[in-house]
Amino acid sequence: MSVYESTFGFESILGQEQPIRLLTTLLQNGTIPHALLFIGIEGVGKRTAAMALAMACNCKAIEPEHFSERMKIRFDGNIPSDQITSISPCGRCNSCRKIESGNHPDIILLKPSGPFIRIGQIRDLCGTLAMKPYEARLRVVIISDAQAMNPSAGNALLKVLEEPPDRTILILTALQTSDLLPTILSRCQHIRFNPVSRKNLELLLIQRYGANPDEAKIMAIMANGSVSKAVSMINSINRVNWINRRIWLINEVESLPVSSIGSRMAFAEKLSKSKEILAESLEVIKFWFRDLVVCKYHPERIINRDLNDRIQRASEKMKVASLISKIKDVESAQKNIQANTNLRLTLEVLIMRLAKV
Repeated sequence: MSVYESTFGFESILGQEQPIRLLTTLLQNGTIPHALLFIGIEGVGKRTAAMALAMACNCKAIEPEHFSERMKIRFDGNIPSDQITSISPCGRCNSCRKIESGNHPDIILLKPSGPFIRIGQIRDLCGTLAMKPYEARLRVVIISDAQAMNPSAGNALLKVLEEPPDRTILILTALQTSDLLPTILSRCQHIRFNPVSRKNLELLLIQRYGANPDEAKIMAIMANGSVSKAVSMINSINRVNWINRRIWLINEVESLPVSSIGSRMAFAEKLSKSKEILAESLEVIKFWFRDLVVCKYHPERIINRDLNDRIQRASEKMKVASLISKIKDVESAQKNIQANTNLRLTLEVLIMRLAKV
């Protein structure tokens, strides 16, 4: 089977065999906890897995014996017993179709409003959870980017985790555990999603999106384990030639220390005018500096392996402290852009900082 044949359910999640095995085991054993925390970098299938679990918990082709006593309700019998073959959602029943289309009243997706998840959003959620589910066996609340909760929102959610509503599962997704309150961490079962292998990303881009092998290889490298980043690059407006753009970005960054103020500002302007691919462009720049650091200690772990000789030469000319500072500068700019600060000014400040020797 190709890496992209299935379009729903657990089979649609690329390169996450271990977390999917754990989720299906929880379903099979009837031991689904009231709160789960999916940890991993952006774009590796955390939200997709949460939706697949919501479908499996409510699919009419799955017997309710797979759910714990606290969550169990009567099977409605709409699906013939000979069609009940596994705990994977069927994708055909009314419940599966509603969830897949985002129209199920008991599958609640909560995400940041701007840069934060605010206490008002959690209070609204608490009001909803005070009522019984409309039609679901198990109501599923998916809180995406839970690290974006401000302290008051986190404390409000803690009350829900301490006294979980009946027939309700909460699934939080986050980049890393250190971004969440320890009290929240202690009340969730953690499931880690790892970066997707470059080989799987290459196959996905070639088989599903028609990328040529050279293009797929470069984009898989730059995606650094993230399916969403790889897909974003292949779907970029006018199918950006990322092989050439990556080299152009690295050339520009390397020349910054000796370039004029006018050239630096022109570079910032060009970046700002390509807003639809800015996120990926900044990742390219960050990976470049990251490789220059890694090359000093573990050269076998560099991301841009096809540029190995160039990376080694550049790495020898720069100190680790300076490189780490530049990586932090890029990350700071990324956060500011996500917070909707002035784009052009943010990029100009970034370029001036990267130009420092």
